[in-house]
Amino acid sequence: MADDGIRAQLETLYWWGVPTFFRAPHDEDPANCDIGVLGIPHSAGNGSTERDQHLGPRAVRGVSSHNRRPHAAFGIHAFEDVRVSDLGDVPLPEAMDNEACIDRIAACARAAADADTRLVSIGGDHAITGGVLLGLAGPGSRVTRDQPVALIHFDAHVDSYAQLPHWLGAKRSAAHWAAYLVESGCIDPSRSTQIGMRGAPRTTTWLKTSYDLGYAVRTMAECRAMGLQAMIDEAVARAGDGPVYITFDLDSLDPSIAPAVSNLEVGEGGFTIDEANLMLRSLRGLDVVGADVVCLMPTKDLPNDQTAMVAGHIAAEQVALIADRLLASRG
Repeated sequence: MADDGIRAQLETLYWWGVPTFFRAPHDEDPANCDIGVLGIPHSAGNGSTERDQHLGPRAVRGVSSHNRRPHAAFGIHAFEDVRVSDLGDVPLPEAMDNEACIDRIAACARAAADADTRLVSIGGDHAITGGVLLGLAGPGSRVTRDQPVALIHFDAHVDSYAQLPHWLGAKRSAAHWAAYLVESGCIDPSRSTQIGMRGAPRTTTWLKTSYDLGYAVRTMAECRAMGLQAMIDEAVARAGDGPVYITFDLDSLDPSIAPAVSNLEVGEGGFTIDEANLMLRSLRGLDVVGADVVCLMPTKDLPNDQTAMVAGHIAAEQVALIADRLLASRG
């Protein structure tokens, strides 16, 4: 056992001690925290890639203590200034049944919403966003005050393919969530923006499904042409004063930054980590009620766990955004 002085020296070393998300206390009751970090070890929503995205939460826990530090840009220490807990993992005994898993994810997210607790979820494939928002947002949600969220979606792909009856058997899949959440009243597309779409499209109408739903879409080429700051300022203005949810697919980053992701797009450069920081930090002040990081594939990672470290960093930025808003609201 380490005394407090020794512990302070060791707690930011990712290889020391028992891993939890950001060395936050492990407490499965969302009523005991302001921000709950939730592991969602789910792989059944994206059958087009190797099914090991369920290993993502464990991989991030293993390195995330490195990110338990003050946030220099915001001037806060989120993990000390507000109550942050590691809520554990969503139990998914029907792990290969996507629809059953989505229901269980939604139930866990609704428990957090009922406690007025904000969630940062770590996946898991991108189908998890569907489950989280079914529970966290819309009618009956205390944390969003019965409202749908404005979605701010960083990704190489739109994930709004409502024209497909299923994706390799999964109906509420990683390819469908951005569509069915609009239909279910959990996302307000008129306040939402999808950012960073790039790569070789499957069709010439690859963005039409999102446009038809009412999303604003900014492809990578458009982001570069208009400038990232102008683009993200536009997204902030569109989101307005209501509740906001941020979903961050690691494939929006350049493969040199995040090589271990489920759907690599290597034909066009993605965001750098500094660009991701700029965009996320420019969301400061929004009423972020939840966020997630998805599509980490630990078995494809480099020996130094680079992509897992990047995922932990993005999640820490999301925690800081939520904590900063909570602290500001308390005066």
